[in-house]
Amino acid sequence: MTTVETPVLSVRGLTIDLAGANRQKGLVEDVSFDVPQGRSVALIGESGCGKTLTAMSILRLLPPELRVTGGEIRFAGTDMLSASKRTLRGIRGGPVGMVFQDPMSSLNPTMTVGDQIAEARRLHLGESRRQARVKARELLERVGIANAARRVDVYPFEMSGGMQQRVMIAAAIACEPKLVIADEPTTALDVTIQAEILELLRSLQEQMGLAVLLVTHDLGVVADFCDDVVVMYAGHVVERAPVEPLFAQPQHPYTRALLDSVPQAGRARTMLDVIPGRVPPAGSFPAGCRFQPRCRFAVEETCAAPQPEFEPRPGHQCRCVRVGTHEISLEKVS
Repeated sequence: MTTVETPVLSVRGLTIDLAGANRQKGLVEDVSFDVPQGRSVALIGESGCGKTLTAMSILRLLPPELRVTGGEIRFAGTDMLSASKRTLRGIRGGPVGMVFQDPMSSLNPTMTVGDQIAEARRLHLGESRRQARVKARELLERVGIANAARRVDVYPFEMSGGMQQRVMIAAAIACEPKLVIADEPTTALDVTIQAEILELLRSLQEQMGLAVLLVTHDLGVVADFCDDVVVMYAGHVVERAPVEPLFAQPQHPYTRALLDSVPQAGRARTMLDVIPGRVPPAGSFPAGCRFQPRCRFAVEETCAAPQPEFEPRPGHQCRCVRVGTHEISLEKVS
């Protein structure tokens, strides 16, 4: 009998609302996915689709006006939504590492990079200042920073963007976490440095058996690094699948449109497809399928209704009634 391993991270039915005077419901609604041990899962979609809100909610880092009003988030068996502040302090920076989008604004400019890495080990592992400093130097070496014995005493502003991102990764893995959440870790970097950072993450994942949740809009990064993909649009998950079948045969019209808008090798001087319109702001989401106003396959009476998930093939889920009932096919979408 085959046993199913419990995922490191499990998100089920996550819903996030905006409270206060500008109250809005369903900024993120009914979002579900798993991140298994040793695998990398991408959250993709245009800006404003709810990727970062979803990632921040895992560690309860949302601003006060944003509240999780439904669903469940479990990390290694811990219910993150009901966990005490003390429990969360023990998880943040320890079993769960975080790589933020902009290292320059995320690193503390008044502390040396060595002290920032060592702080996590002193807090979570109880190491002495001397022990933590030695480990910080080792971690800088591990993420490919040359002359780590000297660099451990420099400040973030003395380093390039790529070096700062390596420091962020060193801090994220300082306590040998089970899960690393990386929010657009290569956005501000040039292509060469992006490739180096991805190769570093891949190497660390293989060495440590890390589970990685990658938030990105870069489909090239997803194809190169990730095992599974969760496609979000306007706060909904519209498609979930392993990376290869999703890129080869996307099921949702939004996923297909995203892929068609990316330059392809061998298609020089070819006009790229453009998705008309833009992601609707919170409070202006259409009923039923939220992609409906931008979808060239939309049929009002069908797409205005709630869109349940279908499984067109094992392990591949899609939230589109017309795909689920075979009213449109992959050949027509492409």
